[in-house]
Amino acid sequence: MNLKIRLSVMNFLEFAVWGAYLTCMGIYLGNMGMGQHIGAFFAMQGIVSIFMPAIMGIIADRWIPAQRLLGFCHLFAGLFMFGAAWYGQRTGAGAEFGILFLLYSLSVAFYMPTLALSNSVAYSALSQAGMDTVKDFPPIRVFGTIGFICTMWFVDIMGYKSNHMQFVVSSVLSLLLFLYTFSLPNCKTNGKGKKTNLADAFGLKAFALFKQKKMAIFFIFSMLLGVSLQITNGFATPFIESFKDIPEYADTLGVKYPVILYSISQISETLCILMIPFFMKRYGIKNVMLIAMFAWVMRFVLLGTGNPGSGVWMFIASMVIYGVAFDFFNISGSLFVDQSTDPAIRSSAQGLFMLMTNGIGATVGAFAAQAVVTSHTVGQTTNWAACWFTFAGYALLVGVSFALMFRPGTKQQKNYD
Repeated sequence: MNLKIRLSVMNFLEFAVWGAYLTCMGIYLGNMGMGQHIGAFFAMQGIVSIFMPAIMGIIADRWIPAQRLLGFCHLFAGLFMFGAAWYGQRTGAGAEFGILFLLYSLSVAFYMPTLALSNSVAYSALSQAGMDTVKDFPPIRVFGTIGFICTMWFVDIMGYKSNHMQFVVSSVLSLLLFLYTFSLPNCKTNGKGKKTNLADAFGLKAFALFKQKKMAIFFIFSMLLGVSLQITNGFATPFIESFKDIPEYADTLGVKYPVILYSISQISETLCILMIPFFMKRYGIKNVMLIAMFAWVMRFVLLGTGNPGSGVWMFIASMVIYGVAFDFFNISGSLFVDQSTDPAIRSSAQGLFMLMTNGIGATVGAFAAQAVVTSHTVGQTTNWAACWFTFAGYALLVGVSFALMFRPGTKQQKNYD
């Protein structure tokens, strides 16, 4: 089978696993009587991303080929997710938070590292085949977003969004990907037949990237931008649903189908990923990242000024802009890390990137966003406009600071010209 097709199938399954529950888990938890714990479930994804991607990246670089480790992680993620589904189905509304949360946490602890590992597998395979990662990876990665959308819609159409079956779907897909990884190209490791010092043995060379000024600045801003990722993940849908209490908006399509409205964000991703090679070659890595940062500003401003009625076009525009805001930093940032690091620490470096964005950044973002929303809530009423403008101000500050401080260097710039 063609290498690009094989890697596209890998990406499709990788994100289909996530799409099965990420956008509708809150509905299921609410039906289980765990509405007050929804934040904890989402925050756990960020918490495990602080350390698990880095640990798995080290293992992939030193001992276990990345494609094999990718499979093992999905095996355990699928088994624990199936355990969560089985427990939820068996106990129903009588389920204990601690048990369900533990099973779910163990699943995402093994899943989150696979986001970085799948990138490493793709970059390694493309490099070994003599292909251009900047040109050839984005069209492959777009199938990940398509997979996410497919399972998100499948779960919604089948009526699984409010029950344990969303976890079952995710579990089955994880186990399927585990089997599929045996067909992927082998990735090289660097741990056999070499004398290593302590830093080599534990993969700490990736953290030594902080000694390089441009890489230190890049990773710090990756963390700061990671804060923005969790803001809309956690609060965009509740915000849209809040309009149901306003008579003039209660019957609008946006309020009736907030998940479908929100899915425009993922649809936008599929188009924006394909634009990355052109923009990176035309404008360079720094400008592409700046476009992403200021796209976050516009996303938040449009959410703050729009409504599901006459202003629904602003919501739609915000969802479309999400594709630029997310992909132009996450995908191009991943490519920048790949181009800027030694292949011997490729997986460790990708794990470090994940740690800063989906780990520290996302965790801080979840708690910070909650604090902002809480501070603007009186009784059951939230001043959402003030919240979104606060988030927009934060994104603007990050973007301006990045423009003034980040210098990618001529070597990396040439890789995109």
